[in-house]
Parts: sequence; C-alpha cells; structure tokens
Amino acid sequence: MTVWTPADDGHADLSSHDTFTEGPPHNTFARMRREAPLEWTEWSGGKGFWNVTRNEDILKLNRDTGLMSSARGIRMEDQSYEEYLARRTFQETDPPEHMRTRIKVAKAFSAPVVAGFEDQIRKLCDEILDQALDLGSFDATKAIARQLPMRMLGQILGTPDEDLPWLVEKGDALIANTDPDFTDHVLDKMETDEYRLMPFNSPAGAELFDYAKELMAEKNRKGDTEGVLHLILQPDKDGEVMPENEFRNFFCLLVAAGNDTTRYSIAAGIQAMAHQQELLGQMQEGGEVWKTAADEIIRWATPALYFRRTATRDFEMHDQKVKEGDKVLLWWASGNRDETVFDDPFRVNLFRHPNPHVSFGQGGPHVCLGMHLARLEVRVLFQELAKRISKVEPAGPHRFLRSNFVGGIKELPVTMTPA
Repeated sequence: MTVWTPADDGHADLSSHDTFTEGPPHNTFARMRREAPLEWTEWSGGKGFWNVTRNEDILKLNRDTGLMSSARGIRMEDQSYEEYLARRTFQETDPPEHMRTRIKVAKAFSAPVVAGFEDQIRKLCDEILDQALDLGSFDATKAIARQLPMRMLGQILGTPDEDLPWLVEKGDALIANTDPDFTDHVLDKMETDEYRLMPFNSPAGAELFDYAKELMAEKNRKGDTEGVLHLILQPDKDGEVMPENEFRNFFCLLVAAGNDTTRYSIAAGIQAMAHQQELLGQMQEGGEVWKTAADEIIRWATPALYFRRTATRDFEMHDQKVKEGDKVLLWWASGNRDETVFDDPFRVNLFRHPNPHVSFGQGGPHVCLGMHLARLEVRVLFQELAKRISKVEPAGPHRFLRSNFVGGIKELPVTMTPA
C-alpha cells in the first residue's frame, strides 16, 4: 500500500502556503530535479528566489558559508535590517559569530548528555502511550506525537509541568504562523507590522519573552544554575553576555523548533506504519532496525521543508546566473526524495543505510543542535509503541499544516489495536 501520493501537477507555486496543505508538492520537486535543478520563482509577496532541489547540490551549497549566508534571514520572507537584528537567533548568523553562541549550548545537546535522557524518555513514552491506547481511536498527532517533545522540553528548560501546554501553544503560534488552526495572526492573511520586531513576526514572541524573563528571575532567586538557559546566559571568553533580545529569540527558538520538528517526525512515522503494515513487524523484531529506523523516519518526515540562504557574490550553477543578494532556498524536502540518491524514496525503508538525508542540515555549521535528542526520542517512542500494539490503521484522512516552511501532519486519525 502507498503511504501517501503527491497530488500536485508538477508546477506548484512554492511561494504559496496553500500549496502545502495537501503535503509537499513532490511532483514539482521531481520535475525540477530532472529539468531545472536551479529554478527561479517569482513571488508576489516579496523578492523572488532560486530553488535548489538536488541532494548533492543542497549539501554542496550548505557547506559553502562563504558563498551562502544565513545572516540575512533563513525564510523566504524579506526583512529590513532592523527586523533582522530584532528577530535573529544564532541560526541567522554566519561563522565565526555562529560558533560563539553554538559553543555555549552544544554540550547540553551533545550525544553523551542526550544519551543520559533515555530512561527518562522511555518513562514518558510509557505514560503517554498508556493514556493514548486506552482511547482506541484517536488523533495520533495530538495524543502521542505532540506529548513527548512537549514533556521533554520541560525537562530541558526546567519549566513547571503545568506551563507546558501553554508554552507549546505559543510555540505553535510562532512556527506555524501561517496556519489559522494555530494562530489568530496569520502571517500572509492580515497586517502584522505591529509585531515585525518580534520572533516570527508574531505576538506570541512577546508573550514567550515575558515568560522567559520571569522564569530566569525565579531560577536566579533559587540559585538554580542547571539547564541550557543558564548556559546561554554565561559570559563568553571575551566577557560578553548575550543581549536581551537575542536571549528572547533563542528561548522562542527552543520552544518552537524543539517541539515541532520531533512532533512531526513522530506523526509521519505513525502515518507510515498505518499504510505500510510491514513496518510494525520489523519494529517488533527489533535488533538491527533500531540503528537506522529513526533516521529513516526523520527523512520521511522532513519537518523543516527548506532553509534559505543569500548569495554573497555572483556565481553560476546549472547554466543559471545567481546574483549577489539573491535568495537561494535549499529544499530539504526535495533532497530527501532525490531518486538518484535514495532507492524507492516514496517508501519507508527502516533498514536504509547509508541514509544521506538532509533533515538536520548536514554538511554545514548549522547542523541541527537537537539532532541527537530528536533521534533518541523517535527511536524510543517507536520501540515502546511497537511493544504495545498489534495493528495501526487510518481512521480518517490526515491533514497537513498550511506552511511552506514547516512540514507536518497536524491531524492524524488512527485506530490502534493493543497487542
């Protein structure tokens, strides 16, 4: 059975969020990889942009930070310099500045530190799955996929459990700011200039920043120096402390990106299980499959659909002339379905190896800070799920986010039969 078949006509408008409500337009990406691997898109909402769609080209350009700058924005939207400075996180900086911030927090997300979370994650999975499976039929995105990263976020940030639903709601409003199911301030549907200096051009950014300030004040009163937020606020080797607005933006990034990417990877994995029945049996057999399964599920999901870079000088590629200042979109979603790299890319192969997917931004300095945690959460969740069920089936159509930046199944009705 096919997991999911793209519905676009091969000429989808990549600048439109509505294009992605039926899932990524993979027929368009396939055409571009074959015929126009560096194709220009005009855009009524701002300056047009180049689209890079082949896996090899994405990796090559992502490594070349001298040619491809992140310091002018990572989404297709245009920003003034004032807006860029107000909203940026270390994602929107180039080396060496990028590394100064990254070094501060890298230890908190390193493989050895993350490995210490495994027992904690497994306990959370037990609780989440026990509650969900009692329902029989349910929305797996809401009942399972949303729960684990939300509860792990609380462990990492040191926030009270009762605050977590509110935090995730605000994170959704930020990163899914083009979907009316998640925000009243839909980016392309209304005037949002009032919030143009807030993260993601959203009022949720201001609310999260107020929360972060109160949280850190409370931690300081208690002498609590544990966790990633304390690390990020420490002076660097030159004695400089992160400015307040950058701390705000980093906190918002943790809340939003730390939740959505893992959530939508888990949801996509459950969707695949519901349509490829052999996947559950492979998980139940265990063994070697767990060395490769998480990366394949994350390839399949590709929760970050693209990242933008900006050309720092003129260059030519695939007989196209890119000008200095042009926006260049590296489409992870296309690179992860490149048929010249992945055998049968529209099927989930839990044993796929090697698996040169680009979901974590591999090959460059911006490789995902939370990739070890994401892999661990995905692996443990599916290990525990496979123990508890004998079957998972669709219980209705799934629904995708209205976003050309974050790819995810926001609603996934399923029926799970206990083992």
